[in-house]
Amino acid sequence: MMLKRTLYFGNPYHIRLQRKQLLFRAKDGSLEDHCPIEDLGVLVLDHPQISLSMPLLIELAEANVAVVLCDERHLPIAQMLAMRGHSLSQKHHAAQIEASPVLKKQLWKQTVEAKIGNQARLLSYSGRDTGPLPRYKVTVKSGDSDNREAVAAQYYWPSLWGADFVRLQQPEKDKDGPANELWRSVNFLLNYGYSVLRAAVARALVGSGLLLSIGIHHHNQYDPYTLADDVMEPYRPYVDWAVLELNEAGPDGAEIGRTAKQRLLAMLACDVEIGKVKRPLLNALSVTSASLVRCFAGEAKQVEYPRL
Repeated sequence: MMLKRTLYFGNPYHIRLQRKQLLFRAKDGSLEDHCPIEDLGVLVLDHPQISLSMPLLIELAEANVAVVLCDERHLPIAQMLAMRGHSLSQKHHAAQIEASPVLKKQLWKQTVEAKIGNQARLLSYSGRDTGPLPRYKVTVKSGDSDNREAVAAQYYWPSLWGADFVRLQQPEKDKDGPANELWRSVNFLLNYGYSVLRAAVARALVGSGLLLSIGIHHHNQYDPYTLADDVMEPYRPYVDWAVLELNEAGPDGAEIGRTAKQRLLAMLACDVEIGKVKRPLLNALSVTSASLVRCFAGEAKQVEYPRL
């Protein structure tokens, strides 16, 4: 499986299609280059003066490239995904819709087990005590009925960042809250990385012919990506690891600048172990989504998630 590239644009560019190539030119004329559309997996657009051609957007959709748009805070806010991701989409949609509550509870149990396992391994790799996480992992019940995921998080976050760390999805709205400047920066980086990861997960699921709006656990009438929110959980520790390395690099690393974004986007190309084989994370997502299709179809009982 070929490694798909992730391209990031943070300055004004003209981007258009030319002979199946993404052709980009800086608006000040300082740079012009190109990239084959077939080599792309994720395209991140992070400047209000970027212009794209309609033929290019259509070609990107045909190639199942996730196009991610960033807001004025430089955080991903929206994405474009293909509506035709797989030749057997209708068949896969039917199996997904008809999946029984029992199957969904088992799939969520496996997801939580994989997430807690990866959280424990990250703590261990970073020289921290894994505490009760290994025990939590092996005691997850069907559907995670006693919410081991949340209990594990109560130990995981303070162990990773310190006792005074508060995990915030919108740190900019907590200016008078408990998070200090360092933790606010860490939260921004985590949110940025999770948004990029979510886009990549959504791309893989669409490519496997699954409906993003029907999750196995998450349910929200205002969230069209509930399945991506489910499947990305065991992959979150890869973002945490990248942010941890940025934070340990010093004050400059904890800022959302070019270096931090490059590191977080490079996460999609890092090697992960899945199915006893090491693959780039972006490719591993396709393995996970394909295994989920087999579970919905009754051809498999286990979702293939990575081992950190």
